[in-house]
Amino acid sequence: MAFEDVKAEIGLLLTQMQNEPEDSHELYLQLKERLNELKAYGLPIPEDLKDLAASLESDFEEDRGSAA
Repeated sequence: MAFEDVKAEIGLLLTQMQNEPEDSHELYLQLKERLNELKAYGLPIPEDLKDLAASLESDFEEDRGSAA
């Protein structure tokens, strides 16, 4: 998959995250998948997306901890 395709998919995922917060965990997983694709192709991952993924992961870890 070309870098521009992955970048477009990530943009779409971010838009979905804003419009459908109830599905944020699924969208987070899809974002992580796309970022992993970029890594696999040796392409750079923008810092803001790294930060977003880390923040979402932290939020989900907190939710998981409070649910247990």
